[in-house]
Order: sequence, then C-alpha cells, then structure tokens
Amino acid sequence: MTQYSDHHGPEGLLVRGTILVVPGRGETRGTYERFGARLAADAYRVRVIDPPTLDAADPAGSLTDLAARIAGAIEDTAPQDGVVRPVVLVGADAGAVALAALLGGARTPAAWWPDALVLAGLPGPAATPGAGGESWDHELDVRTSCPTHRGRLTQDPLVRRGSLNDALPDSLLGAAYDSETPLPTLLLVGDADPLADDEALARLAKSLPLARLSVVHGAHHDVLNDLQHRSVAAEVVGFLEALRGDLRPLISVRSSAW
Repeated sequence: MTQYSDHHGPEGLLVRGTILVVPGRGETRGTYERFGARLAADAYRVRVIDPPTLDAADPAGSLTDLAARIAGAIEDTAPQDGVVRPVVLVGADAGAVALAALLGGARTPAAWWPDALVLAGLPGPAATPGAGGESWDHELDVRTSCPTHRGRLTQDPLVRRGSLNDALPDSLLGAAYDSETPLPTLLLVGDADPLADDEALARLAKSLPLARLSVVHGAHHDVLNDLQHRSVAAEVVGFLEALRGDLRPLISVRSSAW
C-alpha cells in the first residue's frame, strides 16, 4: 500500500515545484485533498504523507524516522525527470512541530533538503494536554468552523478522534520555537486558534532571518482547511511564487482603498 497521496497539475503545464505535506495529530492524507488539489491546480506537484509519530521517550528517533520518510517521498516524486525545485515542506499541527524541530537545528543538509517551509497551526510551546476537549463536537470547534471540513473529518473512518488531547513532546516543542533555520519560512495561524500562542509565534518570526507570519482572520486550528481555505491557499501560492523569484514579490501595491 502506498505511503502517500499525490495531487497532479493540469496536463501540458510545466511543474513549478514540489510540495510535501506533513499532517498533524489525528489527521489523514485525505484531510488534505482540497488543499493539495488547489496547489496542484497552479502546476505544483503535491504529495501528502502520513502524520509523524512523535515519541516523547525518543524524540531524536522520531525526527530521524520522519527525515527518512521525507527523503523517500521526495526522491520518488519524479523518478524519470528528477525532483522539481523549489522543494517546500508544509507541516500542520504536530507536522509543523516536527518540521520546525527537524530543520531548525544543526543537522547537515541532505539531498532532500527543502528550499522553504510552511508551518501551519503551530501549537504553543506550552501546549496544554486536553485542549481538544472531551467530545468530538468540541474538538471540531477547536479545529474548524467550515462545515465541509467538519464533515470530511467526521466521515473519515481513519481520523483519530480525541487526538488533539495527545501531549506533544516538550523537547520537540522547545526545539521548534528555538529554531534557527535559515530557510524562508511562512508561518500561518488563525486568530481564533485556541492552541496557538500569538506572542511566541511573533517572537519566532522575528528571530528567523527569512520568516513571514500570516494571521488568518476567523480561522481556527486547522488553518489550511478552515472557512478561509481559498485565501490561505492563495497566501501559500504567493509565497511559493515569491520563492521562485528569490523572495521578490511579483506584485507591489502602490495604491489601495482598503
């Protein structure tokens, strides 16, 4: 059985880059069908892997395992014509924690090393166990107000309910917020996300040399899949396009009425 899901762009268009999505707690590859399809429509090759397993007793081993899975998934994206760069890793929730911890330290860059990061719904450094609530309805309220996304989560038998109550390893949360990655990084957070620490995110964004913190108005924890998913996907595509142009925005606003 394949360990990832792929989203392909329109036929006849050159691939503009390679995107690898790392889901969060309780999510599945199917959780990102809508997000993957939107990026693929802009001619990006999108691959979604399974969520990482973060073991508090062996955090280093957890990151080593994730690195191996990322390497395999990226190297296998296009065995005939090679990997199309830029390569961008997108992590949500625990996936964002794992990527920030993995790429924020002193590891030696490998062949699969990405050109940029997107960290969505990064939980606060003092994430409280039990924040997901005692019922599925409460967990849905924490995650999203989008009826379509709520339905997808509810109808997917592989979604692990109650997962937001799982504690994340303190060492990995600390490493994520102590990240010193030189990679261009887009941080996405909903201003209605009860698991976020706005001050800690602002400090992280200011501490990194190439970081952009984008706050999504009205969005909850599942910021890539909430009601504002079209605007969020557009923000990600704008980041990808700026990355292709050495971080120079293709559009400058000189006059605006709003």
